[in-house]
Amino acid sequence: MSANVEEGGLGPAVAAVIPRDPTDPTGCPIARDFDAFDQTDPYSMWAHLRADDPVFLDERTGYWVVSRYDDVKAIFSDHECFSSAVAHEPVRERGPAARKIMERGGFTAYSGLSARVPPDHTRLRRVVSKGFTTRRLAAIEPVIRGVTVRLAERMLAAPDRRADLVKALAEEIPVVTLLALLGSHMGYDVATVKRWSGARAAMTWSDLSDEEQVPHAHALVEYWQTCLALVRDAHDNDRETLVGDLVRAQRDGDPITDHEIASVCYSLLFAGHETTTALLLNAFRLLLADRAAWQRMVRDPALIPPAIDDVLRLSPSLVAWRRVATRATEVGGVRVPEGARMLLLMGSANRDDAHFPQPAALDLTRRNARDHLSFGFGIHYCLGARLAKLESTIVVEEVARRAPGLRLAEPAEMTFAPSLTVHAPHAVVVTW
Repeated sequence: MSANVEEGGLGPAVAAVIPRDPTDPTGCPIARDFDAFDQTDPYSMWAHLRADDPVFLDERTGYWVVSRYDDVKAIFSDHECFSSAVAHEPVRERGPAARKIMERGGFTAYSGLSARVPPDHTRLRRVVSKGFTTRRLAAIEPVIRGVTVRLAERMLAAPDRRADLVKALAEEIPVVTLLALLGSHMGYDVATVKRWSGARAAMTWSDLSDEEQVPHAHALVEYWQTCLALVRDAHDNDRETLVGDLVRAQRDGDPITDHEIASVCYSLLFAGHETTTALLLNAFRLLLADRAAWQRMVRDPALIPPAIDDVLRLSPSLVAWRRVATRATEVGGVRVPEGARMLLLMGSANRDDAHFPQPAALDLTRRNARDHLSFGFGIHYCLGARLAKLESTIVVEEVARRAPGLRLAEPAEMTFAPSLTVHAPHAVVVTW
């Protein structure tokens, strides 16, 4: 199988690749009550899998699902046996109308890093990491704090003392941060970027009909053309942005093409804010649900960074990621064939009591909280992890300082969109 699978590529549907006959000669169990797209309350289901079916073949998707910490970490660690080439493969093959729109629109986006394999990945990561220096993060911190203070004060001025954190904070802060990192001078607004990222998430991880794909295909063309424009602008103007850093690195002889820089923008403008939006929402819903934890952080803000790590463990923005077996091998005592698509449940692995004592509890001082797999592991560990944690720490700090009495208005069950990967509530309503 070619390593150069186009991000969101047009290959065969996943379910067609893996046989789904319960008499499969590998002897792998097939769990028939598993719903990979159910993000409403997957925790009890994951606990059942870890106990009884830690590695099994899912009939609906064709994925071999892995749920225990040690198995998930081992797969992330072995990039030669478990390739990342399918990380962004669409759950459902693109229909003819969507393909035509994207072909006519010149859509050729490829993964920035997460779906690339060595040596391509090694070369690009070495170059792109130059854009995530301590200097670059220090330069972006005042932007994060400034937009957080502005939005928090606007929210707290609401006469009814009530707000949805999605609209009040969590959507805008990560977008403004990423636009500052990549090129806010281009003038794109939050709503436009959210529309693009929503289209990308839907086209990659949702089970859409051909008709439902059409508006998303148009949005992805617009999104990709914007990324190409960012690179052209960086060549024409000496910008102090991450794109400018990569263009200067290219001029200095680093091996990276304009198309690759645009693909990095395509990945970051989505992953760098969509996942952080989810992290902020999950942080507030978990921290505010535990009044003792919230009050401890209000009194001692030094507890906020470790709290963010345990939030990442308890409720990661992305609860599953994908790999493909490059050869027949064994996972958790189960034989899997060459070409097997693997669905790694990081959300489940993070709650494995074999690694995390009392895994369902939020613990602000958990000693091994940073062992979570929410940013992956190994050569594909997320380059933006420091930025995501910096953003979420600043936002919780500033909100806790201004609204120590903040509380959930509706602590009842929250709703989550069906997705193979993304885990974020539709709304987090608060009062003060």
